[in-house]
Amino acid sequence: MSTNIRVKAGRQAYEIIRAGGFSLDKIATYFGPAGGPRWLVASGFDQTLLKEQSLGRKSPVWLVGASAGAWRFAAWLQPEAEKSYASLMEAYITAIYARKDNPQTILQSMAAIVDSYIEDDGLPFALSNKRYRLAILTTRMKNLAASDNALLQKFGFLAIFLANALSPHLLRRFAERVVFYYGARPPDFCLQKEFKGRFSPLNEANFKSAVIASGAIPLVVAGVRDIFGAPDGVYRDGGLMDYNINQDYHNNNGGMTLFFHHQERIIPGWMDKGLRKRRPPTDFLDHVVMVYPAETFIQKLPAGRIPDRSDFDTFMDAPQTRIANWKKTAELSAPLGEEFLELVESNKLRDLVEIL
Repeated sequence: MSTNIRVKAGRQAYEIIRAGGFSLDKIATYFGPAGGPRWLVASGFDQTLLKEQSLGRKSPVWLVGASAGAWRFAAWLQPEAEKSYASLMEAYITAIYARKDNPQTILQSMAAIVDSYIEDDGLPFALSNKRYRLAILTTRMKNLAASDNALLQKFGFLAIFLANALSPHLLRRFAERVVFYYGARPPDFCLQKEFKGRFSPLNEANFKSAVIASGAIPLVVAGVRDIFGAPDGVYRDGGLMDYNINQDYHNNNGGMTLFFHHQERIIPGWMDKGLRKRRPPTDFLDHVVMVYPAETFIQKLPAGRIPDRSDFDTFMDAPQTRIANWKKTAELSAPLGEEFLELVESNKLRDLVEIL
């Protein structure tokens, strides 16, 4: 029985798994959350699913991601997906930032990382991939939060924080969800009456811009302005509205959503991190299968913790220590995907799964 991962499932998914009727062919969506460097614990899971071609065998699967999730999944569509994913890991882990960096220089660094694993001449292939469809979650800012002026932007986000604390529905007065997608039609979640936002097709001209924008952290990274084919405006981190699962991603045919998370708690939006009672609606989780590292596994990681953005500050003057820690985290996380596949193939998942 696995000791490195835990698996929880929403009501409908739990019943199917417990009845022994689960297979990866039932996965219609693979969701990748925002969360900065925490994605490194998902790297082994991703690479195993890629290598084994475990998803999209019978019908294309949607890869839906915000911020780090979008960055991961953009690699899945490339001509040499495993190589692209490895290039992303190397460029992301070894990127070094200095105290003199500002939002514009950090944006340039992020663009360089994206260029390192997404080649322009590979985009036609990516946008004709038969196995995977990509949906990138971004946030189009309004009013002061769209400003490049740091002080004005801070005031804008203070207003957003206060409004969101009152009600998440007020967030839409300050920001708008925009989904960039590749596929013959938008993903089903964009067509549901509960969906709030817009959607725009991915193409060769806007692919990289959408990926970069999805990870443009407010106040830290400059926003991406006027993305081709989408409404004009400043685009920032998709995690602002979709930090973890904050929509119903199962498709109209009852397909499930696979979700590798770095922790047990699911946080709807970025502004909800400090609101302990804020969680997604229960029915959004009905068809979700969530995998996350067990506490015993986390204790094996450097310093007994999952990497996060604070590492950039903590190791600002010792970047090689951060880089070594992050590489060790990725190395230790490598077997997690194999453990999950073994649980599925042996049908031991039905004994391990917990209700979400």
